[in-house]
Parts: sequence; C-alpha cells; structure tokens
Amino acid sequence: MADDPPPPILQLTPLNPAFRDDPHALYRKLRQSHSVYRDDMAGSHVITRYKLARELLNDRTMLRGPDKVDPPGPFNQRLMESFEADPETGEKRSNSILLMDEPHHSRVRPPIAKALYARAAKCKPLVDEIIDEKLDAVEPRGGFDVLGDFSIPLPIDVIGAILGVDIERRSEFRDWSEGVIQVLNPFRTPDQEAYLSRSGEAISAYFEAQIADRRANPKDDLISDVVKLQAEGAQLKDREIISNLIGLLVGGNLTTSDLIGNGVYALLTHPAELAKLKADPGIVAPVVEEILRFDGPVDITARVTPHDMEIGGCPVKGKQSVISLLRSANHDPDIFENPDAFDVSRKPGPHVAFGGGSHICIGAPLARIEAQAALVKLFQRFPHLRLARPDERPEKRTLPFFNGLQRLDVLI
Repeated sequence: MADDPPPPILQLTPLNPAFRDDPHALYRKLRQSHSVYRDDMAGSHVITRYKLARELLNDRTMLRGPDKVDPPGPFNQRLMESFEADPETGEKRSNSILLMDEPHHSRVRPPIAKALYARAAKCKPLVDEIIDEKLDAVEPRGGFDVLGDFSIPLPIDVIGAILGVDIERRSEFRDWSEGVIQVLNPFRTPDQEAYLSRSGEAISAYFEAQIADRRANPKDDLISDVVKLQAEGAQLKDREIISNLIGLLVGGNLTTSDLIGNGVYALLTHPAELAKLKADPGIVAPVVEEILRFDGPVDITARVTPHDMEIGGCPVKGKQSVISLLRSANHDPDIFENPDAFDVSRKPGPHVAFGGGSHICIGAPLARIEAQAALVKLFQRFPHLRLARPDERPEKRTLPFFNGLQRLDVLI
C-alpha cells in the first residue's frame, strides 16, 4: 500500500464522486500510507494525520500568505488575485486576516476580534429571536429544507443584525453574501465569477458608506464598535475593516450553515445520539464539538514553511505550501477511539475543525453559539422531526474544500 501513489488534492473534493460518497475511505488509506506527501499539481505538501496537523497549526512561526510560496502554484495564484497595492507603501498584499502575515496580522486581527467577541458574548437573545422567526415560518408547512429555510439564512441574518444592517435590506444583504462566497471556489465558472464581482463591488460600497455613517452617527452595532476602536488608536485602515467584515460573511456564514446542516443530518441518522440531546439539552456543547469532529464544515487549511524543515520525517524546503486535511485529522484512530462513530457522549477531544494557532477561526465562538441554539430549539419545537426521504442520501454541495449538503428535506 505504501507504494500506491497518493491522489492529487483535487480528488479530495466533492468534485470527485468517490470522495463525495465516502471521503473517509480515501482518508483511511492516506493516513495508513502517506502521513505527509507532495502534490505537484497543487504545488503543496499534504498532511493527513492529527498529530502533524496539530503541531503545524499551532506553530506560530509558520506563514499564511499565498504570496510567501515560491513557486506559488495554481491555488495560491488564485488567492493572490484579491490582493491590493497599499497606496502608502506600494506593497501588494491581502487586507484579510485570513491571508495576512506579520507585521499586519497582529495589528489588524486583535481589534476586530475584540469587537466581534464582545458582540458574540451578548448575542444569544438575538440568535434565539432569529431562530424562532425561522421556525415560525416553516411550522405551518409540515416540512422544509433545513439548509435553504433554516441553516443558510440563519447565520446571514445574525451577522447582518450584529453589523447593523437594516431589516429592509436584509434580503439584498443575503444575495451579496451568497455571491462573495464564490471567492472560496477556485474553479468558479464565468457566471459565478460575474456574480462574485458584482456582489463584491456592491457589498464593499455598502460597508464603505456604513463606516462613514457610523463616524457621524454611531449605533449599537459591530461596525460602530470597530470604527470606535479605530478612532481610539487601533491601527486599522478602512479597506482592512471592509475586507474583514466581508470575511466574516464569507467564512462564518458558509461554515456555520454547514455545521448546522451536517449536525441535523448526523443526529437524525443516529437516533440514539439524538435521544441523548432531547433528554438533556444541557449537553449541546459537547454535541456540537462532536459534530465538528465527526463531520466538520471545512476540509483543509494551509500554512507556508518559513525555512527548511522536517514534517513527519519528510524534508520540506522553505517557502512551501503545506495543507492539512482537517477531516482526516479529526478521524485519526491514534487520537480518537472508534473515530468513524458519531458519539455525543465522547469525551470532548481537541479537534482541529477550526484550525489552530494565531489563525484559528475568528468566528468560532459565534458559530458555536448559533449551532448550539439552533439544534436545541429545532428539536424542542419539532420533537418528531424526521428525514423526508430516509432511504436516500442527501446530495452534497460541490464547492471544493468545504463539506456541506445541497439540501436536507425534513418532515415535522
């Protein structure tokens, strides 16, 4: 088996039907034979096992920006298309903390995180209100699509309310959000490219106007919080604020939607585990952690080697991209007993679904709040919730490197 060539990473996406049907069959073979391997097509090294992924993600000397890779490779070149030249220095770089390195990352992320975490800490009543609104809308229908009617609009409306988006513009905001998500699709079609461009321009103009408005008329919202921190001395440029507000939409909405959708499906297909949650909603926090481990919404995250080094005994030169397969790591039997079982009573383990280190997902606290509230309230409102077509497997979305369902029809 060790002589079998590992698959290029493109085959480890939902575009490959074999992976879409049973990703863990491929992951198991990879962990056994290739804990680290080189994918020349992607221009990256690939890590399949938990221990190596955890060490890499927690290593704060590792770089993040695709511009640090030499040669960059096709995926990194696509990411660099969003880079802008700094008008003051001429440096072409990302304004998003997702792709920032020092000295910019430690300048931009802390104030944005401070504002977001303060809002998240007090947003539970808002989240509950929006969840109730979604469930009220579907209750008379006797059935609904968990994705389209619930888990997709929920996080978009939550972040929209936190940002201070007017209710009458919420549907417009949802449309822009769906468009800018295409930035994460390296294989987007011309139509998707046009949708991305149109949505990106619209939402950038919207945030630019809102920032100007908040300076003159502060409100009780996240945009005002960030503008206030900027006025108090946080070294944030307006284009960095705009880029990272958009990043909250792109990263948080897509992954939270999939976390909730995957969680509902896991619970409905494991009735004994669902019974535990119904009997004691107080266990919802470890339930969500097990969903993140068992069927997390993100497949990969990347880092860049700062110098020549060894990873799992494999020599890797400096300025090389290294991709960690997060779902493979979270099913590593060296770390998790019976890893392919969904067990909400499992002692919460240190999964890597949110990445790690200085680039750990900034939206993780908000995602946990939304997922926990969504699952508890959904099954309390509809205790007899069941799959509309229990003998069929729901269709997976084909967005590369993300793990979610296209739709999930249920009866109440």
